[in-house]
Amino acid sequence: MTLIARTRARAVETLSLDSPQNRNALSAALVGELAGALTDAGKDSAVRAIVLTHSGNTFSAGADLKDPPPPEALAALLRQIIELPKPVVARVTGHVRAGGLGLLAACDIAAASTAATFAFTEVRIGVAPAVISLPLLPRTNPRALSRYYLTGERFDATEATATGLLTTCADDVDTALAPILEGLRKSAPGALAETKRLLTARVLEAFDRDAADLTALSARLFSSPQAREGMTAFLERRDPAWVV
Repeated sequence: MTLIARTRARAVETLSLDSPQNRNALSAALVGELAGALTDAGKDSAVRAIVLTHSGNTFSAGADLKDPPPPEALAALLRQIIELPKPVVARVTGHVRAGGLGLLAACDIAAASTAATFAFTEVRIGVAPAVISLPLLPRTNPRALSRYYLTGERFDATEATATGLLTTCADDVDTALAPILEGLRKSAPGALAETKRLLTARVLEAFDRDAADLTALSARLFSSPQAREGMTAFLERRDPAWVV
């Protein structure tokens, strides 16, 4: 079964996370298929820009707890988005949780409808937003991020825009994206690639410096007794033992 749907219109390739039955959770299979689709689009000279979107009411629920990708695979996917020589634009009309927020942060531009909601839920299942911090920390407001990292609270699209997680939000996300995509279509491919390189240099420095440590941290936390309790509680729809 295909997990990534592909369409194209006027040089913009749309890649849609298409696993609504598990809320587009980041399984090993979905991460691998998305990486392949990005590689194809990156090599295709007929593609000027890429839109990353979703089917169903959730952009991504984060890591698939039944089939999680290795931390190294998720880090590689995020880096691939950042290093791709073409702009990647996130289009969100639903909910985004945990690892899905890493995808948004890796994209060059991110737009969401005002109906979208966001949450870093890692702490509530006994882990930490380790790998996704690689693109998030250089691109977002650190004070706002501290609150949402530490509490797991849900926040709305307006707040996500204020923190720097989103570029823009609107009642109709496609109306907001229309001038952005038109601007990309009017831009020279080589100029886009070099401009993106300027914009992502600081983010890639974080990958070079911290990726090994953060993937190791993620692996350690996900294999801990605390994470086993948190994930079991989540799947059983109950509070974990540490809730007071």
